[in-house]
Amino acid sequence: MTMLLLPLLVVFLVNHSQARTHSLRYFRLAVSDPVPGVPEFISVGYVDSHPITTYDSVTQQKEPRAPWMAENLVPDHWERYTQLLRGWQQTFTVELRHLQRHYNHSGLHTYQRMIGCELLEDGSTTGFLQYAYDGRDFLSFSKDTLSWVAVDNVAHITKRAWEANLHELQYQKNWLEEECIAWLKRFLEYGRDTLERTEISMTWMKNGEDIAQEVDSGGVLPSGDGTYQMWVSVDLDPQSKDIYSCHVEHCGLQMVLEAPQESANVLLVVLTASGTIILTTVLAGVGVLTWRRWAWGERREGLQGAAAAAVSLLQS
Repeated sequence: MTMLLLPLLVVFLVNHSQARTHSLRYFRLAVSDPVPGVPEFISVGYVDSHPITTYDSVTQQKEPRAPWMAENLVPDHWERYTQLLRGWQQTFTVELRHLQRHYNHSGLHTYQRMIGCELLEDGSTTGFLQYAYDGRDFLSFSKDTLSWVAVDNVAHITKRAWEANLHELQYQKNWLEEECIAWLKRFLEYGRDTLERTEISMTWMKNGEDIAQEVDSGGVLPSGDGTYQMWVSVDLDPQSKDIYSCHVEHCGLQMVLEAPQESANVLLVVLTASGTIILTTVLAGVGVLTWRRWAWGERREGLQGAAAAAVSLLQS
């Protein structure tokens, strides 16, 4: 049964990975009542799924998260954008307080911003800018109409205020269509060796220890569409209390998948493109579980995961 399911799953995943695009995204998060370990303000930058910059209200410094960013950008760049982000930190704090007052909310709430652009395979580009309150859409920018799309009456208050500044609307449009793409191309050149890397490492572990001698595996093979795939499998004792986990690394991304103890055999398939890892687990006699991680997911989903991902990144 396992071997029959495997080809179908691989075809399914390939269809999701055919489009080769690159993206630059910046996520900013403000927390109204931060708990220990969570800064009041966080900013994280990504090229594809690779973290490139971080800033938080504790360090109050914009810092590189990729060696090729530190190597290619002069100290003045980091100082200049540190000052800008300190201003954004204050702005986010004020705007979050205003939202809480309008919604009549107290306690823990979040305010998020995502801005970025994509360079598509055919050379065309897209740009996006949106805000969220408590993980839900609040405002999104339409660069074609130079307007903001509001989701409720509170958002309409901000919409009217922001649309009164035509200069700022035009600036945002120009940044999304020109400056963002220019930065993306620049960063892609800086990180070319890392971003185009196809190496994958996959290791099964039992109770935290490597068990390479018990594992069957296949080599990295091209899928024919610019992606690569490989597999590893391990036999499990359903009666054992041992904990099995598979550790996968690709392009600096690290993931851990823990195998259900009730399974007798686990076959893990990995399909990867630059900056993307997709894991497919085939559990013999149990069923099929598909688990995917994309480069921050779809744009509409990215804001909801920004808080957890940013905190995880800062703690790594």
